[in-house]
Amino acid sequence: MQINRFQGNAKGRNRCVEYGGIVYAVTTAEGADIQEQTRRSLEFLDESLEMAGSDKTRILQGQIFLADMSQKADMDVVWNEWIGPDWNNWPQRACVGAPLAPGTLVEIVLTAAKA
Repeated sequence: MQINRFQGNAKGRNRCVEYGGIVYAVTTAEGADIQEQTRRSLEFLDESLEMAGSDKTRILQGQIFLADMSQKADMDVVWNEWIGPDWNNWPQRACVGAPLAPGTLVEIVLTAAKA
């Protein structure tokens, strides 16, 4: 099986990788607050999933890393708006606190099935 890699802008990592019908994607984004960073990150992930032949309805697992867990509720507002009301499209998801790069409030890692 072939590994398909989709180049991003960050040195040392690709935007997403697809192998065996599974897409692996990660992103961060600049923004003034947790909601803006989350919204922009999810927009980037939409693009990554599309380029690899998937979309947010095919997400199997999401891992969200927050620099400050007290901002989880604010992040969840954006996540829930993005993922939609149909529980049939919701992935298994974890949200954990983690030290992130300076200025980064959220980092999102997704695993999705190729459409």
